[in-house]
Amino acid sequence: MFTIFLVDDDSRVLKALARLLRAKGYETQSYSSPQAFLADHDPDIPGCAVLDVAMPSLDGLELQQVLTKKGVHRPVIFITGRGDIPTSVRAMKAGAIDFLTKPVSNEDLLGAIDRAKEQDAKNRLIHAELAAIQGKIAALTPREREVLTHVVAGRLNKQIAGDLGTVEKTIKVHRSRMMEKLGVRTVAELVRMAGKVGISK
Repeated sequence: MFTIFLVDDDSRVLKALARLLRAKGYETQSYSSPQAFLADHDPDIPGCAVLDVAMPSLDGLELQQVLTKKGVHRPVIFITGRGDIPTSVRAMKAGAIDFLTKPVSNEDLLGAIDRAKEQDAKNRLIHAELAAIQGKIAALTPREREVLTHVVAGRLNKQIAGDLGTVEKTIKVHRSRMMEKLGVRTVAELVRMAGKVGISK
């Protein structure tokens, strides 16, 4: 179930948005402050956040930054009573899906939510893929992990053996086991996989 997290210090706006979105079949969770949202937020729930820009103590843009710092890739849609260009540019540069001015048209909001759904699904696929790769790498022995970094750096078995103070035959065994555990057959596949989790030349 795709959940829409609504954060606005205006209770009338919260009620109106929640009513509209529930009528369209969405699950909603409403919060009157960013702090309440952060205290209750579960990043594992698929969904997007609809944030008011101007809120006391922590505005919508700052809340977006807090989520990013925590490594939460929650798609964000901003709504604002005063749409100024510099703020909207900052929001979009920080990865916002859309920046809508109140009163928000239902069509614009629902269109932005459709895009947020696509983005959220994409984010979750990427996250699942990275977690799977990290899990495979974690299963390597320390020596297999060393061989992995050398192979990704383009070193030959003979060179790796020299670097690690062992014989080429042993490196071949480690390399073969490492490739098998990671489920790759070619160095090109290995380099692509390693690059996704930040292991590069």
